[in-house]
Amino acid sequence: MKKFRADLHVHTVLSPCADLDMSPDRIVGLAMERGIDILAITDHNSTAQCAMVKEQAQGTGLLVVNGCEVNSREEVHAICLFEDDYTSRKFQQFLDQYLPEIPNRPEYHGHQVLVNQKNEITRHLPNYLGSPLRIDIETIEQYTHQLNGLFIPAHIDRPINSLYSQLGYLPTNLKIDGMQLSKFADEQEIRNRYDIPADVSLITASDAHYTEDIGSAATSFYLYEPTFQEMRWALNRKNGRFVKIES
Repeated sequence: MKKFRADLHVHTVLSPCADLDMSPDRIVGLAMERGIDILAITDHNSTAQCAMVKEQAQGTGLLVVNGCEVNSREEVHAICLFEDDYTSRKFQQFLDQYLPEIPNRPEYHGHQVLVNQKNEITRHLPNYLGSPLRIDIETIEQYTHQLNGLFIPAHIDRPINSLYSQLGYLPTNLKIDGMQLSKFADEQEIRNRYDIPADVSLITASDAHYTEDIGSAATSFYLYEPTFQEMRWALNRKNGRFVKIES
């Protein structure tokens, strides 16, 4: 069993609220420099930039996980992670059905661009990715798990866009693989505040939108090897694997 440091909430240039310095090559380089072993790319309502970050990480030993940060109809944010390109593409098709056709205004929201290996812009996404999807959080969770993905409500301690701020409780039929805290939150205080059982895994992550934030918060995953299946076991405390928030 080894300890792997994971930052499972990182945005790229594609997210309208992220800095244009958040290019795939810089993200990979800085994650490795800061001791991150597992990195999840979680742009708002899109998985489109994941493949390029994975390409940049080839041969480095850094495990890059496909993902996105969804914004449900209730405006609950959640991290959805996928094992391979096929399932993340299926999830993208699902997202595309429910993203409102509200044109992005770069001067107000920021640019939404895809870049290639040379950091050249290859595409501007026209519809605003920060919009709430036209679908509820439970349906998003169900489809995530239908694709054998991981579903983790994001920054649950925040006063907006969190499970508890928007719903006030954890629905009994919402199947979660863990929950994410903001990087300055105290795990025990949040467990006590929301009566979160000890068998629910909590993680922390940087929610990086700027290069200086990459790896600024990470969770230790205790695994035999850095794979998606081992991550699933760790979050769900199976087969001796587990996660731990460490300072």
